[in-house]
Amino acid sequence: MAERPAVVAIGDLQGCSSALDGLLQRVGERPALWFTGDLVNRGPDSLGTLRRVIRLGERARTVLGNHDLHLLALAAGARRAHRSDTLSPILACADAPELIDWIRSRPLALLDDGRLLVHAGVLPSWSAEQCVALADEVERVLRSPDWGDFVRVMYGNRPAAWSDSLSGDDRLRVIVNALTRTRFLTPDGVMDFDTKDGAGTPPAGHVPWFDVPGRRTEDVTVVFGHWSTLGLLLRPNLVGLDTGCVWGGALTGVNLATRAVTQVPCPRARDPAGH
Repeated sequence: MAERPAVVAIGDLQGCSSALDGLLQRVGERPALWFTGDLVNRGPDSLGTLRRVIRLGERARTVLGNHDLHLLALAAGARRAHRSDTLSPILACADAPELIDWIRSRPLALLDDGRLLVHAGVLPSWSAEQCVALADEVERVLRSPDWGDFVRVMYGNRPAAWSDSLSGDDRLRVIVNALTRTRFLTPDGVMDFDTKDGAGTPPAGHVPWFDVPGRRTEDVTVVFGHWSTLGLLLRPNLVGLDTGCVWGGALTGVNLATRAVTQVPCPRARDPAGH
């Protein structure tokens, strides 16, 4: 049996380029790299971080996070900048169109060798294969000439649950929210978008998305980020990697074969009270 290629999965960067450089030095040049999304925003060097990941070429694979989608919405004029955004250098640079095109060509989900990479989570009724197929529906729109029209209707908390009968913007919005925003949901799959606390303090009637009984992605290893108050989570079929680099935590990489953990400390770029 052929040996699996070494893959190191890396948590949310959010514009922390110096932490990324430090982590890359420690993991070396051999492993492939999987990024959980949120490459940009809130950290001190979103433009430098984005360029650094792009320079990694085929060695790096990344999925889209909610902050990456926010960058697309700003580029399309579909949203106003937030006070905490650090995206203006990207939007103002000479090659901004090429950088935006690179972002919008990234996937929302990646399935390879029994491992599923997403930014935030997966709805319990979705298998890994269904997750990738649904993500592809959104990806095709983001890669189309009409992508700006979509990001204008992408935001919103409704519908809050998946149904195979959903169509149009509602269908695509649920897919985006599940893959880039979800933390807690009810056992029947209704998402909560307000609570950002750790897994031990769920809203009434909710559980972390990965603890729903009968979750159909239990047969693969799901690798995700997004949830900084959750921190590093290592289970046989789960790898949670957002350890709050932008908040002064650490940037974490995990070798998906050996589960060896590599971390570099991060200077605080944002006050957690502003999360």
